[in-house]
Amino acid sequence: MGGVVHTLSEAESLEVTPQPSLTGEPRAHCADSRVKRTLDLVLSALLLVAFLPLMVLIGVVVAVSSAGPVIYRQTRDGLAERPFTVLKFRTMYVNSTVDLAELLLADGRTMSICAKPRHDPRITPVGRLLRKTSLDELPQLINVLRGEMSLVGPRPNLRPENQTLLSADRARRLSVKPGMTGLWQVSGRSSTTADEAIRLDLRYVDQWSLQLDLLILLRTLPAVLRTRNAR
Repeated sequence: MGGVVHTLSEAESLEVTPQPSLTGEPRAHCADSRVKRTLDLVLSALLLVAFLPLMVLIGVVVAVSSAGPVIYRQTRDGLAERPFTVLKFRTMYVNSTVDLAELLLADGRTMSICAKPRHDPRITPVGRLLRKTSLDELPQLINVLRGEMSLVGPRPNLRPENQTLLSADRARRLSVKPGMTGLWQVSGRSSTTADEAIRLDLRYVDQWSLQLDLLILLRTLPAVLRTRNAR
């Protein structure tokens, strides 16, 4: 992913030093935040319409391939650590007795951001394909419309994953809305280590700008198409 890494270095150099307003909030960030929300609303609505036929097809395939609901709902930490329900197409068998912590332990790993077992028997064959192409996350466009997520931001994590972070890092990471894609996703996807993912998430928070968001969005599709690195 040489091109993506090169662009990542460009993204990291996009630092913004806005002038503070009378309220103490940076003027540029205050205005840009409103533009960011407008872009989230417009783009997520357009993408939902564009992907609706595909989402219906995926829903049918998920429903007939294994028993269980089409949409998987899970509580994640959102802005300011407020919990919300993230939506995904179901990629796992229902009522699997295999525990994630046990799978990670078998790989000699512990629970952390980016921690994924090498072989996960809980995932269905259809789910494997959906995860590899990131199509399982299309329902999160609804989360974006609701205002629970943004198109770009740190990934929404489980509470136990966030609790592995230092309190200061956790507060910074949760000071913005979680996103469908982000800086570390376009830099290496699942090949990114937990420490690198945290570093890139914090860099995104510290250096956030509309230019950086647009750059990440433009690099998301090429990153997804390189499915050799997909989760």
